[in-house]
Amino acid sequence: MGDHRVRLLDMSGEAALSAELRRLDVAEEWAAHMARKGGVMPLRVEKVRGKAASVLKQQMLSAGGECALGRQVADFDDTPAAVVLLGTRRHYTEVVRKLRAQPFGLAQIAEEIAAVLDIMQRVPDPIRCGERWLDFSEKTLLMGIINTTPDSFSGDGIGSDVSSAVEQAGQFVAAGVDIIDVGGQSTRPGSEEVSVEEEIGRVAEPIAAISAEFDVPVSIDTSRPEVAQAALEAGAAFINDVYALRREGMVQAAAESGAGVCLMHMQGEPRTMQSDPQYGDLMSEVYDFLAERTEALVAGGVAETQIMIDPGFGFGKTVGHNLETVRRLRELTSLGRPILIGPSRKSTIGKVLGEEKPEARLWGTAGVCALSIANGAAMIRVHDVAEMAQTARMADAVLRGWEG
Repeated sequence: MGDHRVRLLDMSGEAALSAELRRLDVAEEWAAHMARKGGVMPLRVEKVRGKAASVLKQQMLSAGGECALGRQVADFDDTPAAVVLLGTRRHYTEVVRKLRAQPFGLAQIAEEIAAVLDIMQRVPDPIRCGERWLDFSEKTLLMGIINTTPDSFSGDGIGSDVSSAVEQAGQFVAAGVDIIDVGGQSTRPGSEEVSVEEEIGRVAEPIAAISAEFDVPVSIDTSRPEVAQAALEAGAAFINDVYALRREGMVQAAAESGAGVCLMHMQGEPRTMQSDPQYGDLMSEVYDFLAERTEALVAGGVAETQIMIDPGFGFGKTVGHNLETVRRLRELTSLGRPILIGPSRKSTIGKVLGEEKPEARLWGTAGVCALSIANGAAMIRVHDVAEMAQTARMADAVLRGWEG
C-alpha cells in the first residue's frame, strides 16, 4: 500500500468535496473555491456551427478544459453539429463569461451552459397540483399505482370496484405515499384502447372517493382530454400521460386546471411499441422529445412549475435501452424539470432476473428504484408502496445524509 496511503476521493458534488477540504482545516471560503475546481462535468452542446465550434474550443482550452469536435466540425463545416465540452465548474464559469461577448450564436450557448450549471446545484422545483404542491427538497416522493382495469400487466387490476380502490389507497397512505395514480386504460404492450365512456366509468368514481377520503393528491393516468377533464372534475390534481399531452385538448385541460402534469417519452404507441424499437442515439432522442414537449406546453399556457418528465422505462425500449436510461438518467436533469420514473414490475426486470410473474419482481424493482434515485429521479411510480418507501428512504439516507 505504501506509507502515504494514496486513495481516490469519490465526492458526490461540490458540497461533499468542500466538506472534505474543511476537515483538513482549510478556511471555509477557500474550501468552497477549491471545490469548484474538482470534478470534470461533460456537457453536450447541439447544433454548433463550424466557426462557433472553433471559438468554443479555443476558449475551453485557454480555460484549462477541452472541447471534443467531430471531423466535420473540425474542418469548419458550417452544418450544425454536436460537440462535447470537458471541464470543471470553474472552467465553465470562465468560458461563459468570455462567450457572452462573442458572435456566431456563442452568447446563447453561454446562457444555456450557465442555466445547466445552475440546475445542477439545486434540488428540483416543487410541482403545482391544483391547490397542492409536490416538494422534492426533503425526500424522494412516491406515486402509488391503482389500476381500475381488469387486464393490468402487473396482475393488480381491481376493476371499477370503488371500495377496493379506497382500501388500496388507504394502504398506500399508511405506507407513506405522496400521490396516487389512478388509471382505467391498460398501456401494456399490445393493449387495445377501450371507449372513452368506459375509461371514464372506470376512473371517475374511484378518484372522487379517494380524493374525499384522503389528504393526498390524486393523479389520472390517461392520454384522452375527455377522461382527463372528467377526472379533474372528480378531484384529480395531476395528469400522467404516456403520450406527453400530444392529443388535442390535453394541453388546454392542464393549462386551465393548474394540474400537475407528467410528460413521458414513448416510441410508437402501446399496441405496437415493443415490436422493434430502434434508436440512433437513445438519450439524445429522449432528451429532445421531452424538451420539445415541455416547450410546447409552456407555449400552450402550462407553467413550468406544473411539469414533470418521465423517460418512459418500458415504453418503446428494449432491455438494453431501459438499463441505459437508468444508468444515464441524470442527463435528463439538465431539462430543469423533476424526473418521474416507473420501472415497477416491468418486463425488463423479469428478463434480467428470469422472473415471469410480475409480482415476483419486487427486489428487482427495488434495485432499479434505488439506482434511479441515485441518478436523479425525484419521484418513483410503484405498485408496492410500503416496500419501495423503505427503498427510497434508505437511498435518500445514503445520498442526502441522515441526522437520525
